Amino acid sequence: MNVLLICLTTVVAYLLGSIPTAVWYGQGFFGIDIRKFGSGNAGATNTFRVLGKRAGTIVMLVDVLKGYTAAILSTLLWYADVITETEILTFKIVFGLVAVIGHLYPVFANFKGGKGVATLLGMVLATHPEMALVCIGIFLLVVIASQYVSLGSIMAALAFPVLLLLQIFGQKENPLLIVFGFVIFLLVVFTHQKNIGRLLRGEENRTVLIRFRKKQ
Repeated sequence: MNVLLICLTTVVAYLLGSIPTAVWYGQGFFGIDIRKFGSGNAGATNTFRVLGKRAGTIVMLVDVLKGYTAAILSTLLWYADVITETEILTFKIVFGLVAVIGHLYPVFANFKGGKGVATLLGMVLATHPEMALVCIGIFLLVVIASQYVSLGSIMAALAFPVLLLLQIFGQKENPLLIVFGFVIFLLVVFTHQKNIGRLLRGEENRTVLIRFRKKQ
């Protein structure tokens, strides 16, 4: 029974991640497929650029909530005596990553999703909220200084495991969390390969609105 419940919860985590917030919001309120405009990405950053601050903020918050909710499912399993207290962190990571996979490859949007940064943030908020806030600060500083959202995302993802290793909160961190942090960094690098190429060529889009401009 426990195995069955864990499997069902994993499916729920994937379905949560698969909610294509940007696609549904664009279709429901603007009558467009966000994937056909701007960068063509079904995420918060492209929504900000194409549909504006209000739409981008709503999409971002929902995407964060997807990752957070998926990770918190582990706590529900603990309350139900399906897993032990020592297993909560492990399943937070597992369910959170499954939600990110759902965001990247959503069953509700032909498996063409976003880059998963906001959903990753949600799961990090559920696993280590203090470090998540530090990483948000780093992200904002990099974006303000460079005007590149992709660079801010990459640097924030790198900061998470590095700062855990440096024990900036004065305590030894769980090794599993550190490994998870480096997995996050590699995942962000993987989903931002094109952005990294454009950054190196000096062709990356800056943080400006490009309302309803068709993707090239």
